[in-house]
Formats: sequence, structure tokens, C-alpha cells
Amino acid sequence: MKRSLALSAAVLMTALAAQAGASPSALASTVVTIPAGQGPLAIAVDDRTGTVYVTNEHLNTVSVISEQTGTILQTIPVGTQPVGIAVDQKRDMIYVASLAGGTVSVINGRTATVTATVPTGPGTSGVAVDPVTGTVYASSYMTGTVLVISATTDTVVASIPVAGIPAGIAVMPETNRIYVTNLADNSVSVISGQSGTVIATIPVGSQPASVAVDPATDTIYVTNSTGLNPGLTCGAQSGTVSVINGRTATVVATIPVERGPFGVAADPGTGLVYVTNVCDNTVSVISERTRTVRATVPVGGQPRGVAVDAHTHEAYVSDFADGTLTALLPSSHP
Repeated sequence: MKRSLALSAAVLMTALAAQAGASPSALASTVVTIPAGQGPLAIAVDDRTGTVYVTNEHLNTVSVISEQTGTILQTIPVGTQPVGIAVDQKRDMIYVASLAGGTVSVINGRTATVTATVPTGPGTSGVAVDPVTGTVYASSYMTGTVLVISATTDTVVASIPVAGIPAGIAVMPETNRIYVTNLADNSVSVISGQSGTVIATIPVGSQPASVAVDPATDTIYVTNSTGLNPGLTCGAQSGTVSVINGRTATVVATIPVERGPFGVAADPGTGLVYVTNVCDNTVSVISERTRTVRATVPVGGQPRGVAVDAHTHEAYVSDFADGTLTALLPSSHP
């Protein structure tokens, strides 16, 4: 893989071992950087094709990156200020939420072209796909709703009111539930995909930004970006990650991380959860088993999004200030 090393493997291994209290060989990893675009933000991985999709907020584009070569294959124009992205691997379709443009762009992964643009209104931030039902969900903070989009007709078919300012969104296909973070309400709304209604509202930490699910354990992870304002001015207070049991819809643990936790991704295959810390330019690597931070890895400037390839277990982090991706390549499980 032709990528330039951001940190030497030896340095990273020592850092990981120091954080986790283990020998360097037990947590050997490699960190590399990949050119992305300008203002890379949201990330989605299609592990069937080995493709990484990254939204560039400053360019109003999506970069299509090959995992094998670490190079940009295509650059696709989308709506204004793209901040959310999701991949339907079953249908090879990509969905991009544009905050200022008020749209969800629909991209055909085989042709790398926009095949439809769904009007959703200003403030569309998060987007997620249920691969089982082929339904797309988009959070709209201006209206305080989650929009339900049909992947068959590429139209909004329903609008579900939630609490506060909805931001991050994720789908648990196994239970047909949708989880939405509410920034202003410090909560997570749980939506039944079957009924299209909110069935629970779960209190979490301050300013919940993003959410990720682990289908293997029916566990949900929420980043509480305490003290991080929209202008990315950081306070001194560290953030946390709330761990939610999907069966009971309750918070079962709160994990301290560094300042400004924003993006989150879970890898069921390794039992690791990755959290980007905007204010400290790091990624917290959490063990699902122990619910503790096993390592804190330095990355690029203002890391925002994170996604995992379920096959290779590579985690990709968007370095917003640097215009790059950082790839974390673990060689062992926690």
C-alpha cells in the first residue's frame, strides 16, 4: 500500500503500550496518512469494494479513495457543505447529507455519479442507511426531525419529530432501530423503523454529537462533545462516551476520553471503538470488553469523522485541518 508514514511503527507501538499497560508487540499498529481534499469531514467505507468515501466540506465534493493504493480515484460534486455520508453496500449506493444545501445526494458506487438529489431542507446533517429495508434516514436540525427517504423512489416519505437538535444518526439493522443524538437536549432518540415513531429517549452526556452501533452486541456508542462549540473553540473540560445497551435502552457505562470527542466508529470484529478528539488531535481507542481507553493515538489536525473497514479492520480518520485521512492499521485485538 503506497502511503506516507505519519508516525513510525516503533513510536506508535511504544505509545500504545504505555497507554494500555501492555508490551509493544501486543498492540502493534501502523499509522499512515492519505491525501483527501479540503475540509474532509464525514467518512464511509465500502469494505466489499475496498473504497473509502470522504466528504470535503470546503469543496462541496466527495473524494473516492482506493484502500489498496491510498489514492483518490474520483472527485464527485455534491450539495453545499456536505457533512454526513453513508454507504448501502448491498445496493452499492452512497448517500451524502449537505448542511447548507438542504439535500441528500444519491451516488451510484459503480459509476461514481450522482443519480438523484433529494430535497430535505437546510440543516440536514446526519445520514444513515438500513441495508435490510433499503431505507435512508437523515437528521434535520432546523426542523428537529428525522426524515425517512425511500431508496426506491429517492423521495422523503415521512418526517419523525425528535428532541432537541438532531445531529448524528445510526441504524441497528438487526433490531430495525434508529439512534439519533440530540445536541440541545443531551439525549438520544430511539426510533422504531417498523412504526416510524420514537420509542425511547435516553439521557446521555453534554452535547452528544455522533453515534455508532455494534450489531454483534447490540451496543450503541455516543460521543459527548462537552465544551466544543460550532466554531471548534475548545474548553478545558474533557469529553466522554456514553455506552447504551440496546436491549434495555439505558446507559450502562460512561467512558472518559480527551477534549472535544466528535466522531465514533465500532469494529465488532476486533471489539474496538474509535473516537476522534477534535481539540487534542488524537483518537481514543476503546476496548468494548473492558470499556476503557486502551490507547490514545496522535493523528492530524482537528480529527472529525471516523469509519472502519470490517474486513481489514483498518480505521480511517478525517483530519479536517490538514486535508488528509489517517489510517490506523491494528495488528491485534484488545
